[in-house]
Amino acid sequence: MTRSPVGLPRVLVVEDDKGIQELLRFTLVSGGYEPLCADSAEQAEKLLREALPEIALIDWMLPGKSGLALTTRLRKEARTRSLPVILLTARGEEADRIAGLEGGADDYIVKPFSPKELLARVQAVLRRCAPGHAQGTLSAGPIELDTVSHETRVLGQRINLTPTEFRLLRFLMAGSGRVYTRQQLLDNVWGDHVYVEDRTVDIHIRRLRVALGPMAEQMVETVRGAGYKLSSRAESNLMQS
Repeated sequence: MTRSPVGLPRVLVVEDDKGIQELLRFTLVSGGYEPLCADSAEQAEKLLREALPEIALIDWMLPGKSGLALTTRLRKEARTRSLPVILLTARGEEADRIAGLEGGADDYIVKPFSPKELLARVQAVLRRCAPGHAQGTLSAGPIELDTVSHETRVLGQRINLTPTEFRLLRFLMAGSGRVYTRQQLLDNVWGDHVYVEDRTVDIHIRRLRVALGPMAEQMVETVRGAGYKLSSRAESNLMQS
């Protein structure tokens, strides 16, 4: 499994009710996400072995292993420990909410819920746990990047980026001022199951600088012996669309 051609944030949906699963799928697609659907914890684990999504929506009451048990297991494994998880359930008692959060969930949505609430919760968790994949508009100095329309502008002028350049710039802008190693960029931009050489990052950084043009190319800085960062001289702001 590889990242979608346009780099949409992937959401693992684990829900055995086909009607609810389809509602979740439609809502996520409408919100600019790529849903990956599973009917059980076992099927979800198979998908997770192939590639990590950006966030998971897990129904508590699954056949066989419960969604809470799946969440607890994800938190015990190094590869999935930081994967944001939202539990979906019809159990709205305080004790249940506490059990879900203590089991490792980042948020908890009680059924029935509206599509707007679902997207707002997904956005909020991504902003808190994985800001590089939140939907909205990123701005840094003269650069503006719209994660929904996939348009990038420098001083108001639209520029053309390849899907990889777009994902690379998006990740750097979300963590403006932070230094990322080549391996961190490979894992977060290309995916943790995609095997490419470190120098691939250097090549795409050079191409990104050329695409940004003379007004913005110097913002993508090389930190000798460490990696790359988007210049902290320009503040990065994430605003909900």
